[in-house]
Amino acid sequence: MHRVTLIGFRACGKSTVGRLVAARTAWPFIDADTATEQMLGMPIQRAIPELGEPVFRDAEERALAAVLDRPGPLVLATGGGVVLRPGNRDRLRAAGGLIVYLATPLAVVQERLTRNAGGRPSLTGQSPAAEAEALLAVRDPLYRACADWVLEPLPDAAATADLIATRCQ
Repeated sequence: MHRVTLIGFRACGKSTVGRLVAARTAWPFIDADTATEQMLGMPIQRAIPELGEPVFRDAEERALAAVLDRPGPLVLATGGGVVLRPGNRDRLRAAGGLIVYLATPLAVVQERLTRNAGGRPSLTGQSPAAEAEALLAVRDPLYRACADWVLEPLPDAAATADLIATRCQ
């Protein structure tokens, strides 16, 4: 199957690396957060506070199913919390192709989120950077259990994309 799915925490580079992998493989790129926003009819930064996280996670699950049910090659950047639901993890394993966990160190994630939270909403009432440690502690084992390849991203997104694209060919 000519597919690669990038999983990992917020601000780990899934969308950036995903676009680069897609360019190198000539496969279509889909950002699951964008697909979820389209399904909800609003950006995630509004959806979670206005609709609640469970409604958002339901839409995320439906969007993931729709994306993975499409035939053909694909580079998919998932949302950071997609692995929280067992059904999503099963679906990723069944149809996500090569699943790569971009295991970005916590300090790097926190620095990126402090510099620019990118419209990411708080899930705990703290700032996205402050809540990262607790959320990552829950999610890291799920990412690792779902992944075919745990990859600490290289300092340069292009080099990370090159490494992934080489493995996909």
